[in-house]
This record gives sequence, structure tokens and C-alpha cells, in this order.
Amino acid sequence: MSYEKVLQAKSIYVGTKQAARALNSGNVSEVIVATDADPRLTSKVVDIASKTNVPISYVDSKVKLGKSCGINVASAVVAIVNK
Repeated sequence: MSYEKVLQAKSIYVGTKQAARALNSGNVSEVIVATDADPRLTSKVVDIASKTNVPISYVDSKVKLGKSCGINVASAVVAIVNK
């Protein structure tokens, strides 16, 4: 499951702005998107990931995604950095 991928990742970018910036720089190996997040927030990151052929995984909860990042707020998007 993708929550475990986030927990095991050495480096991540949390949030739509940070993830989009990382995708544009070419440093992302995978993007995790919460399905309960507003599509208006996540669509830009999903579009960039699709255009750059970065795999996209979906999880059901932005609250759980935030917790797996080690933060106490919800997170709509997480980008996992290349190793």
C-alpha cells in the first residue's frame, strides 16, 4: 500500500506546490494522491505526473497520508524523491 511507501521513503515533498515543483525538476519517482482531496487541488500535480511519465498511486485518506508523512495535518499529495 502507498502509505508504507511514504513511510519508507528517504525523501518526500508534501503538498501540491512542493510536489509540482519537484515534478518539474525531474526528481520524483512516484506521486501519491489522496482521493478524498479536492480535484481542483490535485489535478495540476496529476497532469504534470502524467506528462512526465511519473507513476501515480492513489490512497483513500488525506488525513492518513499526512500522518504517514509525519505531520499532523491532512496532505492531498506527496511526491517521493528519486533515490
